[in-house]
Amino acid sequence: MLEHLVEYGRQAGLEPEPGFKVKRVKWAIVCAPGGRYLGVSALGDTGQGKQNPGLEFKKAPDLTTYQITGGPKNCRHFLADALSVVTLLGNQDPGPNDLAKHEFFKDLLRQAAGEAPELEGLAQMLDNAETLAAINQDLEQGGAKPNESVTFQVGDGFPLDSGAWHQWWRGWWQEHCPLKLGPEPMVDFLTGREAPPLLSHYKISGLAGVGGQPTGDALASFDKEAFQSYGLAASANAAFSAESAIAYAEPLNHLIRETGRVLAGVRVVYWFKEKLSAPDEEDPFAWLFEGDQGEARQAQALARQLLDSIRTGERVDLGRNRYYAMVLSGAAGRVMLRDWMEGSFEELAASIDTWFDQLSIVRKEGGGPAPGPKLAAVLAATVRDLDDIKPPQATTLYRCAVNRRLPLPRWALAKTVLRSRADVLRGESPRYSRMGLIKACLQRNPHAKGGEQLSPCLNEEHPQPAYQCGRLMAVYAALQRSALGDVGAGVVQRFYAAASVTPALILGRLARLSQFHLSKLDGGLPHWYESLLASIWDRIDQEIPATLDLEEQGLFALGYYQQLAEMRRPQKKSGKAGQTPDTGIAGKE
Repeated sequence: MLEHLVEYGRQAGLEPEPGFKVKRVKWAIVCAPGGRYLGVSALGDTGQGKQNPGLEFKKAPDLTTYQITGGPKNCRHFLADALSVVTLLGNQDPGPNDLAKHEFFKDLLRQAAGEAPELEGLAQMLDNAETLAAINQDLEQGGAKPNESVTFQVGDGFPLDSGAWHQWWRGWWQEHCPLKLGPEPMVDFLTGREAPPLLSHYKISGLAGVGGQPTGDALASFDKEAFQSYGLAASANAAFSAESAIAYAEPLNHLIRETGRVLAGVRVVYWFKEKLSAPDEEDPFAWLFEGDQGEARQAQALARQLLDSIRTGERVDLGRNRYYAMVLSGAAGRVMLRDWMEGSFEELAASIDTWFDQLSIVRKEGGGPAPGPKLAAVLAATVRDLDDIKPPQATTLYRCAVNRRLPLPRWALAKTVLRSRADVLRGESPRYSRMGLIKACLQRNPHAKGGEQLSPCLNEEHPQPAYQCGRLMAVYAALQRSALGDVGAGVVQRFYAAASVTPALILGRLARLSQFHLSKLDGGLPHWYESLLASIWDRIDQEIPATLDLEEQGLFALGYYQQLAEMRRPQKKSGKAGQTPDTGIAGKE
């Protein structure tokens, strides 16, 4: 896994090096050559407002938290730091510590001016009290916050992008803020060569929303004696040189920023061995997470197009490509690696195709397939509220979406059947994602009888009695509605829950009650209902089951839903010309 991360870093041109880091900066103080102040500028995509992460700089100077705290007094970052440090923004009456940090920042500019002369003018500009006041006034008018980062723009360029100061910086931080290294060389886990081990690894950022710390989390951390062995201190228990540690940390941070997707308490990141030529059209992972309903309907078609192009040899590049995927979260300052997957691009596309195919379900009004659900909607199908999903559950369903050979977990079927039953009892049509997930669970379970006979629409010939019992329930409910109209707590509210578990106890009673309802109808409707009920009863070639197990309850729910959808189809006419039976079941999602 770490080797693949390092290779991704090379592919992305990150060039990770101790003392440097990819950073995003939100503001620039704009100057003329020589340091004359011209104004301030917001960086990055300003149209995103508060969501704007700023402008990315590939090789900015960096000090870790322990380097700052263990370095010179009032030590600060070089060239880019918080506005509260660089301009004293938000400090109407700065204290001694605030002023000392501000002076330290300016002193670094002066020291580096020997290699990059333009930095001397920047330090002189910050020394001028009137100029500093003007800068802060402009920043406040622009909506800047004291904790937001700032750098300098001189003319059309940024000193932060220049390599002129790099060699000076390497020497300065090595002298004043050296990394904590073990006293004896050890075998580097990544390279296999001997090197002094880094005792505190670089932090992984971007996991604050999934249990991590705002300041970052460590992938390798040993801060308690119980986690240590052979008398080794800190991260010497997993020996990485400083170069190796940053070689995996920077690519992972970059992936979290670029491809990270939050999914019910976890963050998913992924990448490909070879960069995709058209990511918007060729990224199967994106189809799981993104897109409106129209785009979701196209996802399976896109997957099949890619598969066809790979198998015909049209896209040899995709055929030899591979994917890598991680599921991450944070806990107590540590990175939790919840899952790791890798495989061929072709297998990934086939799995996504299978995923959408198995989730496909008829619309509640019949006539065609419902929109394919995004992965978040599939997770939400199992619970009342998406916040109720636990990270291990999100990880499991995500893994099943990416690997078509994995059976869906039984808890997903149990929870979804329960939620679909609650939908019906409230008079609502179950969500498409719920019915699709029930169908997918049964199709992927090799021990579920009747799963292979399921299709998006009604299967009148389905061999399992549980499915036909669900159909009977739907017809009896529609029959009552046709005969009596809206009677409040009708057949569904009174009997559906019991019928879905103990059908023999309920369906016989409903068969007797149906005779009363049939007598209330006129025209061709009585004959239409009698014929439909008789055809369903004929397909139950054995006694009505006394009880249904979990898989059979899923079949019951699908039979009920698909029969209702079939009866709602505009083309489905009753025996009475121009009349369609009223199902009586609410159609709202």
